[in-house]
Amino acid sequence: MSEFDAIRPYNDHEVPKVLARLVASRDLAQAASQLVMPSWLGGRWAGRMLARSVLRLKTRNLKSVRDCQNVIAGLFETVIRRSIDRLSVSGLDRLSPNKHYLFISNHRDILMDSSLLNYLLHDAGHDTCRMAVGDNLLANPLAADLMRLNKSFVVERSVAGARAQYKALHRTSRYMQQSLQQGISVWIAQRQGRAKDGFDRTDPALLKMLQLAYRDKSVKEDPLARMLSLAPVVPVSVSYELDPCGPSKAQELAHIHKHGSYQKSAQEDLQSMVQGLMGNKGRVRLSFGEPIAQASSIEDLAAQLDQSIVASTRLYPTHRYAKALLEEADSEELQNNASVRALAKQLQALDADQRPYLLQQYANVWRNRQELGIL
Repeated sequence: MSEFDAIRPYNDHEVPKVLARLVASRDLAQAASQLVMPSWLGGRWAGRMLARSVLRLKTRNLKSVRDCQNVIAGLFETVIRRSIDRLSVSGLDRLSPNKHYLFISNHRDILMDSSLLNYLLHDAGHDTCRMAVGDNLLANPLAADLMRLNKSFVVERSVAGARAQYKALHRTSRYMQQSLQQGISVWIAQRQGRAKDGFDRTDPALLKMLQLAYRDKSVKEDPLARMLSLAPVVPVSVSYELDPCGPSKAQELAHIHKHGSYQKSAQEDLQSMVQGLMGNKGRVRLSFGEPIAQASSIEDLAAQLDQSIVASTRLYPTHRYAKALLEEADSEELQNNASVRALAKQLQALDADQRPYLLQQYANVWRNRQELGIL
């Protein structure tokens, strides 16, 4: 038994058993029917039965994680076609398909950020990467199976006690180190949880966690230098013209402001995953920054990541519209844009005290750039 069994993705020999569980899942049949069936059939009993038959047919010859990811890539193309007006990418040509990297990105959506990254890597002929997910997202057995089948590994955040937390973080760091030593790329978000306020900054505590496995008193080399020598860090900026989860984020932030805390419902993360996948996102862009191979300190690495990620964020009409509304400036000329009209509808559906939090999610893109001196 490996020390990483509790957090690692599934291995090839585990695939048939996991697929059997998934095909038998009523929840997956329901979701699949809404994804691949016509709207008049999706979600109905007949649609679920037909979707289950399709799943059984599609998975009958799958024997490995790579086989599964090839099928997932096909399904993800349906998600892109239905929920994204235009997907674009820049900077991927900087990366070699024969090398491995540590990807660190901003974090706006539970599944889409890393899924888009892996889809674009796969489409360009690169190996896909292992993706870090918080253990709170794996409370649902269906979500856990799907994510671990798709090369996700678990970051244990819910353990109690300082010693147990340190042990869990050290195990995560060692697992990422092992993956990179094996030539497998890894993705992790720049901070714990989504940036629900649209304020993208790298948490230095995350970077300190990453280098835990590289601390060795018998080795004179700095832990950060050892980490960067194993794999360059690639900043990735994910930009959405429209965030389908924006209203729920605004409601949560308004509740925290009013009551001091917020307690998620049992199915809230799963609902956010589905909404983030299937909701309208307008245009989406992923920008791969120049690989970072040197940094003088954790703070220097965080600063390099922030500069690259924020500078590469695409500014859409929705961002200009939100900024104009918050500043009480003229926004009439922007209202012919379809995504701006969609954002206006989201605003109308919120209470008055919640609307500023939705606007800030978009307008803070400007604040990010101003604070970092990016024109």
